[in-house]
Amino acid sequence: MSQLLEAMVLRHTHRVPVPPGPAGDGAAAARQFDSALMSVGFKLSAELLERLSGTAEEAVRETAVRTLATVRAMVGDHVAHNVYFVDFPRHVPDTLDFWMRCIVGALDDHASREGVLAQLSTGTVDLLTLPGYGVYGHAYAEVLAAHDELIAAAGDRLTVLHLGGAPDDEVTALYLALAGSATPLGEEHLRDLGVLAGHCVAGPQPAEIPVRENRAVVNRVRLDAGADLLLDTVTDVLRLACALSGGDVTLIEPTRFRSMPRPVRRALLAGLDAVVAAAPAKLADVTAHREAFKRLGERLHPHEHPRWPHAAEVFAVARGERAARSLDSLVQELLGAGDVTGAVRLLAAAPGRLFRALDHLLRACRTRDERDAVVAAVERAAPQVSGRVLLSLREHLQNRTGATDGRRLFVNRLGRAWAAADTRVPLPEPERKRLIEALDAETGRRLPAPGHLLVDPAVLDVALPLSGRATTGGLGVLPRGSLSPVDGELLRFFVYWKQTRKSTDFDLSALMLDGAYRTVCWLSYTTLTQVEGEHSGDITDATHGASEFINLRLGAVRGSFIVPQVNIYDGEGFEEVEESFFGFMLRESEQQGMPFEARTVRMKSELRGPGRVALPLAFLRDGDGRWHAKWLHLYLRGTPSANQVEGNRVSVATLLRGIVERDFLTVRHLAGLLGERAAATTLWDGGAVPPGPVTYVGLARPEGLHPDSVVVTPENLRDLIPA
Repeated sequence: MSQLLEAMVLRHTHRVPVPPGPAGDGAAAARQFDSALMSVGFKLSAELLERLSGTAEEAVRETAVRTLATVRAMVGDHVAHNVYFVDFPRHVPDTLDFWMRCIVGALDDHASREGVLAQLSTGTVDLLTLPGYGVYGHAYAEVLAAHDELIAAAGDRLTVLHLGGAPDDEVTALYLALAGSATPLGEEHLRDLGVLAGHCVAGPQPAEIPVRENRAVVNRVRLDAGADLLLDTVTDVLRLACALSGGDVTLIEPTRFRSMPRPVRRALLAGLDAVVAAAPAKLADVTAHREAFKRLGERLHPHEHPRWPHAAEVFAVARGERAARSLDSLVQELLGAGDVTGAVRLLAAAPGRLFRALDHLLRACRTRDERDAVVAAVERAAPQVSGRVLLSLREHLQNRTGATDGRRLFVNRLGRAWAAADTRVPLPEPERKRLIEALDAETGRRLPAPGHLLVDPAVLDVALPLSGRATTGGLGVLPRGSLSPVDGELLRFFVYWKQTRKSTDFDLSALMLDGAYRTVCWLSYTTLTQVEGEHSGDITDATHGASEFINLRLGAVRGSFIVPQVNIYDGEGFEEVEESFFGFMLRESEQQGMPFEARTVRMKSELRGPGRVALPLAFLRDGDGRWHAKWLHLYLRGTPSANQVEGNRVSVATLLRGIVERDFLTVRHLAGLLGERAAATTLWDGGAVPPGPVTYVGLARPEGLHPDSVVVTPENLRDLIPA
């Protein structure tokens, strides 16, 4: 197995594949390996430590080197996190005093004096023109010397790595799990799926690939290997063409199609021809992506291939030369004429679209008979839609109670968020309750009998991953809307970025809001100190990578909400930089240590999204004074440059309110339905686990589980979603 594939298995499963090599005495090397892992917040399980102890020492050391490199990258410890103020968080100056020191230093510099004097004569000074501002004035080694060693604490993170199976078996299992996922994958997972599909193309394949984006990634590999393509709509072919051009298989962002070799063009045209020949009505799907199909036609040259006439029809529809009315347009025509029951009859042939149109249909009803017809159609169609669609509609309905502040939150699949006035009338309560009962009954029917269900209570408030786009790659990351407790005296945020081509300035900030979502204060490069804590200083160029930190004393925080954010002041975007990630650490005040300590990191997530302002998560204080993390994964459009916390306070507060007050569907819901089918249900208290096989649902796999147990943790939480 290559190191890349081994790293994928470790990142996705927290399992170390059985190391190759002969038996031997590797006990000493295994203990050293375990100790090195603990220094960055990881540990070998007892089973894995025992297995390594019986392996040849050289094999253990090779496994240790690879594994340590992977876990350090997982937690963000693969780079040197320097800080502007060498002994941060101690001795961070007042902002104005600091700026004055920078100006005085610039006046003492012969090269900059004249320019600074000219600026002072106008009454303003551009900080970015001062030679001592925004750049590190010391080496990382000086930061190491300025800080005491971290004192270990019981609350430090400890992520257990478990013993995996044979390397090829682990890779195949991961491929089958990702390819067969019932929910869309995030960007990182899709990228990994492409690599895994190439490695596993000649091996076992999933019985079904229900998510279209996943299918496009797999089809690209199958095309290269000469295998049959998995196509049943014209959009499948369009997604495949996007994958071949390195574009967006979700079809959200436009793709610039590359020139394609003749065999590839023939394969795509043959695929389109076969789909349309089998079901001519599928030509209606072309109109939803008319421009993309027109651009694709310019690359495929369908006029050169008369043996595939049905493929030519696709591009005739895209150019407007042939009519192919979409189902949505027909439904809108019927609704415009007041014929709700006719629209319902038409949508009955497309259950997924019926579910998506439900809210609109109910609001269009004028009589009880029409509402009964809509609800009855949904009840009949429920067995034909995916579990993800069932649960998505369930979450929608539980938020349509009529209790609204008049604002509606929108989040697209890329994480870009905005709010608008909610002008919808509430749904009728009898129909809403009836639909919820029907959806719960159908979901429960699809869930497996779990046997002995063992549940970690800490996972119950984790939101169901109904879309991979509702989260990001990283360590300790939970889906949007999840709630998790935060314990510790000090909360420290960090951001790291490394530019690709041009000077790039990211700014880490933290906004504090009261219970009414009004601004209390903030920490940023314009406000380095507050009662709550300190900012590590502004870094304005990341040629060799840059880090910024915010240190908060939770007991001193005024207000009810803390909203960390990353603003792009200038330069490359989140998707353009070579690397960027955000995270937070928790520690006790007496622990000391460096600004960045891997074993205190609770979460590290990649920053890869649209917009110029990132909102990874927020922190909420409950009525008892306890803090919790609320996961956001949102991006604001912002402005092309000079984004600051001061300028987006209102929009951030509005979006935060929308997320906090939304009722997300969580693991608690599915655990309750599973419990109805379980032979026994136990809430795990962190102690000994039952001796026999269980279905375990929790934040991390406990030691000692029976080998035949089914384990669901955040790494594979999507497995809870029924097919």
